[in-house]
Amino acid sequence: MPSERLAPVTTRRSAADRAERLLEKVTAGLPEREARPQQVEMARAVAEAVAGGRPLVVRAGTGVGKSLAYLCGVVPSLRAGGTRLVVATATKALQDQLAGKDLPAVAEVEKDLTWAILKGRSNYLCRQAAAEASREADMPTLALGLDRTGIGAEVTKLLAWAKTTQTGDRAELDFEPRPAAWSSVSVGSEECPGAQACPSGPVCLAEAAYERAREADVVVVNLHLLGAHVASGGFILPEHDVVVVDEAHETEDVLSASLGVTLNPGRVAAVARLVPGSALVRHRDALDRALTPVIGRRLAAGAKGEPTVAAALGDLAQVVREERGGLRVAPDGEDADAKARRERAAKALDSLAADIDTVLGAADDFVTWVESSGASAVPSLRVAPVDVGEELASVLWSSATPILTSATIPPGISVRLGLADRAVELDVGSPFDYRTQSLLYVPRLSDVRHPKHEAEAHAELEFLIRAAGGRTLALFTSWRAMRAARAAMEAAVAFTVLGQDDLPKPALIEAFRTDETSCLFATMGFWQGVDVPGDACSLVVIDRLPFARPDDPVAEARRERAGPAAFSIVDVPQAAVRLAQGAGRLIRTATDRGVVAVLDPRLAEAAYRPAILAALPPMRRTRDRADVTTFFG
Repeated sequence: MPSERLAPVTTRRSAADRAERLLEKVTAGLPEREARPQQVEMARAVAEAVAGGRPLVVRAGTGVGKSLAYLCGVVPSLRAGGTRLVVATATKALQDQLAGKDLPAVAEVEKDLTWAILKGRSNYLCRQAAAEASREADMPTLALGLDRTGIGAEVTKLLAWAKTTQTGDRAELDFEPRPAAWSSVSVGSEECPGAQACPSGPVCLAEAAYERAREADVVVVNLHLLGAHVASGGFILPEHDVVVVDEAHETEDVLSASLGVTLNPGRVAAVARLVPGSALVRHRDALDRALTPVIGRRLAAGAKGEPTVAAALGDLAQVVREERGGLRVAPDGEDADAKARRERAAKALDSLAADIDTVLGAADDFVTWVESSGASAVPSLRVAPVDVGEELASVLWSSATPILTSATIPPGISVRLGLADRAVELDVGSPFDYRTQSLLYVPRLSDVRHPKHEAEAHAELEFLIRAAGGRTLALFTSWRAMRAARAAMEAAVAFTVLGQDDLPKPALIEAFRTDETSCLFATMGFWQGVDVPGDACSLVVIDRLPFARPDDPVAEARRERAGPAAFSIVDVPQAAVRLAQGAGRLIRTATDRGVVAVLDPRLAEAAYRPAILAALPPMRRTRDRADVTTFFG
């Protein structure tokens, strides 16, 4: 972490004054301008933190407008000679809001402000891969392997798009290509040899995106790319003075995944395709056979403690080394395309070898487990650090001032993210009058583990939907519970009931928004990033408290470290943050009104309820149906 500059009080106040003046000018030009003292307080605090080089953690409730607050808090320091600001977000929706709304609003005042959206390399079309895919010699391979599934047609569309796109950003596509199609025209960082070693390096679209980022004042990334930057030792993102982590409650879990390793037969097969005639295919099957019996298990002693898995990885590592050695010397008559393929294969083999070493050498501060994914239940070996604070402190906080913000800040986040006790923590609250605008309802139902609970919950859900006139976002902790509730409601109410698997997320939210009396039933992916102001979302129903699964490997390892108090240290704070995120879908503007109903009696009866209720907005509470009827009436 950069040393505190111990800026004089007058300097910090001057920075805060400049931030407030900028915020006033920016918001004066917005159509929804309204007085938000919490936004001003946050902007001033951010400016003072940047001026003093001191970490800041800000809890900013819904409606504060925290994006403009931290932008106006940091931008004046950029004008005074700083390098740049990196903003890391948890959701694409927030990236789009920054790029399409908030940054342009600031740039209306700060005329020369520039910004760029930066994504991981695999999100961009690779001109070299696309050129190779379109070569006549490669087309029979595409036809034989892909056309039977219809993926060949997707590749053809991607190749046509490759001729016109200026950015190569996958987000530009008007269709969602399947992984096999997209991988034929893109490469990940573990496969790309770099622009200097690639024939298409001078026209590389990913490099162009990175070059725009190196020239911009503000670079917007997602948490996964921030994690990749940390994992690389700090060699991905351009130099920056300040890093803002928005939706900071996601940071610990996302960074844990980013700093870890995933090995599965599919990855081995993908590398094997880059090395024609490779013996890797045989070892892909051996890895599959070794992992399948331990699916769903945490490997307490790591992969090296499971003899069959360790042997399969050891054999795979040996073959990877042999294949890599065979690629060191260029064959006679090698053309540019062949050289590019050989370079990509070499980089992919190096990355695979490094990850195998990481898995086999994982220390006690890492957790190792095997999970399955996809319809075919393909096994994946996962390794992730239990704690991420030390890595963040040494790579990220050592060279940039951190500003962490969210509407929900978990207790102890500063220490767990490597900020120790040096961070200033601030809660600016929310401009909304929750006691007038909202009601928290916890009905008297049987315990969630009781056989009668589901039928009682469905009856309560029917009452609530009728009372609200539809207009319901129902959030569930499992797909099974969501589908059962949806089937019951479709038979019980006359309102349209949309399900998470009906449409892609943006289209589904738009359908919910436009059909004002419709209901939307969804799982954990919709507990945040859903912004439907107005009457269309007047009721948020949550089926049960969102505790982590008891067998979640990373949570299990954290519980072991926490000891006897693990439930209160690990599980309760995590459930509180998730519940607050779900409840936060209700009140999005100063004129919204509605009810949050939690169909889990533990929120009103369990001994730990105060800790969870403390994370929620200060809504009026009830267990009486009549209060709900009166509120909606």
